[in-house]
Amino acid sequence: MTGGRNIGVAVDFSACSKNALRWAATSLAASGDRLILIHVKTSYQYEEGVAHLWGHDGSPLIPLVEFSDPRVSKIYGVSPDRETLEILTRAANQKGVEVFAKVLWGDPGKKLTEAVQRIPLQWLVVGNRGLSTVKRVLMGSVSTYVVNHAACPVTVVRENMVPAAVTTNN
Repeated sequence: MTGGRNIGVAVDFSACSKNALRWAATSLAASGDRLILIHVKTSYQYEEGVAHLWGHDGSPLIPLVEFSDPRVSKIYGVSPDRETLEILTRAANQKGVEVFAKVLWGDPGKKLTEAVQRIPLQWLVVGNRGLSTVKRVLMGSVSTYVVNHAACPVTVVRENMVPAAVTTNN
């Protein structure tokens, strides 16, 4: 890939990760950039996909047109929702951004920081679930881990960071 930046966005299809994706698509991505949705599955689902073929490195980069096809996304054991696909399609059409998805398997924090080097990424955007200090200490926080270990700038998007103009009404 040449020109533009590789901007990774960690997405688990939760509301907070869609906020991060929406923020990256509207506030960070520019024409010529590549927006790479990164989904980390914590377990292998051999019967539903072919995760074992990619193992440590994860899936190849999946172009948006393929990722939008339910038959293709099923191969990777992922079911992107309509809202996520709309955000990605809008970024591609309105901003001139190339959109890809990548599926990884393993510990989310570790896999996201590895993706920074392997893809490589110039920027990583993650959502924040807003865990209390106690829960964050006990359960860990993917965003905290990534901020402390990624070898690129990381933006942690809180719900209130999403511009009102880009929220969707469903």
